[in-house]
Amino acid sequence: MSQDSAAATEAARKLTGRRRREVVAVLLFSGGPIFESSIPLSVFGIDRQDAGVPRYRLLVCGGEEGPLRTTGGLELTAPYGLEAISRAGTVVVPAWRSITSPPPAEALDALRRAHEEGARIVGLCTGAFVLAAAGLLDGRPATTHWMYAPTLAKRYPSVHVDPRELFVDDGDVLTSAGTAAGIDLCLHIVRTDHGTEAAGALARRLVVPPRRSGGQERYLDRSLPEEIGSDPLAEVVAWALEHLHEQFDVETLAARAYMSRRTFDRRFRSLTGSAPLQWLITQRVLQAQRLLETSDYSVDEVAGRCGFRSPVALRGHFRRQLGSSPAAYRAAYRARRPQGVAESAATVVETMVPSQGPPSGRRGSTLSSAAVAVAASVGSGELSLPGPDAYVPGRPALPGQRSAP
Repeated sequence: MSQDSAAATEAARKLTGRRRREVVAVLLFSGGPIFESSIPLSVFGIDRQDAGVPRYRLLVCGGEEGPLRTTGGLELTAPYGLEAISRAGTVVVPAWRSITSPPPAEALDALRRAHEEGARIVGLCTGAFVLAAAGLLDGRPATTHWMYAPTLAKRYPSVHVDPRELFVDDGDVLTSAGTAAGIDLCLHIVRTDHGTEAAGALARRLVVPPRRSGGQERYLDRSLPEEIGSDPLAEVVAWALEHLHEQFDVETLAARAYMSRRTFDRRFRSLTGSAPLQWLITQRVLQAQRLLETSDYSVDEVAGRCGFRSPVALRGHFRRQLGSSPAAYRAAYRARRPQGVAESAATVVETMVPSQGPPSGRRGSTLSSAAVAVAASVGSGELSLPGPDAYVPGRPALPGQRSAP
């Protein structure tokens, strides 16, 4: 059974009471970002039947007393309250105002009741935190913006957080990554309900691809959650980031943390939402991206400077994560990047990435300062190197989704 047909089968289960599949309730809260909030309003709230897009009925519901304040100090008044959710076959939580504050209990009760009565529940970006707080993600796969995925995984350990996906369809509960991934998931819902042609017609109206390839890997930065700053693993993570040019494995990191491999894996995953081996490979690929963008090193040299045991290993991991060979990535990057910008960035990276041999002279002192900065940045959650806007090439084959088997 295909991913889409499996999701459609699950979504077609019986709704109870007055709920109707074509009725979509969007749950808004004060403090929510207006962009994320507007995505389901645009997808499900505009009549595009002339373009071949079946019509949904939209209910915009306030999750708390209004008026609701949003981005830029705008005030919104929702035409419906939580009671209107009782008619919806799909309930969307587009965003939550703060990943550190609990959602209103009344809204969580309404979501639980809707789910019990057969409604499909959708969390876009930080909306996943609301679904998790309601217990709707327990034991399920889910995603959110890669920056918040470690916090979601730590706060709700029973949720199987996958920060690599653009969206996750687990049948009756669906979650997406950051802003643009909310569009991807809404298009997926239309495709599940009405087929590929309807989703394609809607995508053309929105001027977006019907299916976006790849996942969140290309956007991942080196940032780690603030919570890790006070944890003993912070020093190990800082060491790993400083020594990416060396060949070491997860066993080495576990030994530096004075833990068994099994304990280290469990502690690392609970703090970051990622397995340590996958995290380490991702960091090496990120470093390779930066060197390909900002230096003239050959692919073989880049492999060595990023800790890969061979150029073949670099090419394999690079293609799996970004859908492109290192050489093709460099060519595409340089074709769209002003030369002057690349050269100025190269100066920064050159001071941060040591040669394979022992550091000496000015480079050695710069690296020592960088080590201090890395350790401090792990605690502040600001650990990054230049170039997060540059990760553009995507995979040509599979869409960035994961659906119920």
